[in-house]
Amino acid sequence: MHMSDKMAMTAVTALFGLSCGTAQADGLNDLKMALTRLQGQAPLKAVLEAKTWSRQGEGKELEEEQGHASIVLEDSKQGLHVLYSREMLGKLETEERAREKDAKSKSPTVAAAKEFNTAELRNMISAAASLARSMDKAVFKSEKADSYNGKPARLLNFELTIDKLGEKERKYVKKFEGNLDVWIAADGTPLASRRHHNVSWRAFMVVSGENSNDDEQVYAQVGDRLVVTRKENKNSGSGAGEKGESKVVKTLQLQS
Repeated sequence: MHMSDKMAMTAVTALFGLSCGTAQADGLNDLKMALTRLQGQAPLKAVLEAKTWSRQGEGKELEEEQGHASIVLEDSKQGLHVLYSREMLGKLETEERAREKDAKSKSPTVAAAKEFNTAELRNMISAAASLARSMDKAVFKSEKADSYNGKPARLLNFELTIDKLGEKERKYVKKFEGNLDVWIAADGTPLASRRHHNVSWRAFMVVSGENSNDDEQVYAQVGDRLVVTRKENKNSGSGAGEKGESKVVKTLQLQS
C-alpha cells in the first residue's frame, strides 16, 4: 500500500470513528428532541374514561367510594370540544341534589368527573409539553438498556428535587424523596413513564404526616402529537390523626 493510500485510509478511519462517536446513544438528548417534535396539533378524537377509588379513615369512621365517568373530546384547529352524555349529566344532577339534602351522601360520579378539569385534559392530549415540564425540575441521573412490552427500549432515570413542591409546602417538609423513570424508543419517543415521590412534613411543631404518590403513564403518538392513553395515579397519606388513600385510572380510547 502506497503512503498516499495509507494516509487516505487513516483519514477515512478517523472520520468514520468521529461519526460513530457522534452517533452514540444519548437518550436524554433524543428524548428532548422527540418532545420538541411531538408538540403538534394533529386532529384528535377520543373517549376519555376515569375510574376513581378512595378510602378515608379507619374502623367505624372508614369511608370508601368508587366512581366512574366518561366524556367524548375532540381537539382540532377550532379548539377543544368536550361532550358530556345526557346520561352522565343526569347522574351528576342526581348526586348533587342528594348531597344538598344529606352532606354524607356519596357522589362517585361527581368525584370522577372532577378528573376532567382543563389541566388534566391538556396533560392527556398534549403529553409532550407535560412531560417536558416534569423534566424541568428533575436532575438526570442515568440511562440503561431495558425493555418495554417485550421490545427493546432505553430507560432514563431522573431525580426529583424539592423544587417540585410549591414554596409554601417546602416550608414544612422534613424529608423529600422522588424519582422519574422514562422508557423511550430508539428514536427517543416516550413509551411510558413512572414518577414517585414521598414527603414527610411537620407543621407548627405539633402536627406531622407523610404522603406518598405514584404516577404511571403510557404514551402513544398521534400524528405530530404525543398523548397519554393510560394514566394511573396512587396516593396515600396520614397526618393529624387522619389516614387515607386513593387511586385514579384514566384511559384515552382513540377514535378514527
